[in-house]
Amino acid sequence: FFYFYAGICSALKLTVPSHTIHGIEGQPLHLSVDYNFNATASEIQIIWLFERPQSNPKYLLGSVNQRVVPDLEYQHKFTLIPPNASLRINPLHLSDEGNYIVKVNVRGNGTVAASQKIQVAVDVPVTKPTVHTEPSSGVVEHVGNITLKCTVDRGTRVVYQWMKNGKRLHAGPNYTFS
Repeated sequence: FFYFYAGICSALKLTVPSHTIHGIEGQPLHLSVDYNFNATASEIQIIWLFERPQSNPKYLLGSVNQRVVPDLEYQHKFTLIPPNASLRINPLHLSDEGNYIVKVNVRGNGTVAASQKIQVAVDVPVTKPTVHTEPSSGVVEHVGNITLKCTVDRGTRVVYQWMKNGKRLHAGPNYTFS
């Protein structure tokens, strides 16, 4: 991963992955977040929020000095992983796709805060493809056409590729694709 830093008064640095994090539906996902600051802290607060486009952010959980306060609705799904501010989502569902916002507040000689947003995309594994032949009886050599239709029941970002004898087929006089 590539990382970037953000802080207020450069006293608090919050490190998060800089690209969209892809997770697999039904599997756990770990959002890695580290923070450091150059002051003495009497209190450290961590807050996690979740937002989808065109909706208000939802509170997931928070902590003060590593004492976690979960939202009761989500307490079995989201876990804060001390001593840093990382979040574990288990299990991941399609409805978990969106932006996760982490905010860290540090109180010492005054309060410093930093927040970052992590975009999460949920991938659904592709099911085994099914191939249908039309006409189902086949064709006689050199006479007529045959259509092969490939479908999958589930899967995100599906790409189809036809091969013959281990080599990719390209459109031409004998093959058309749609």
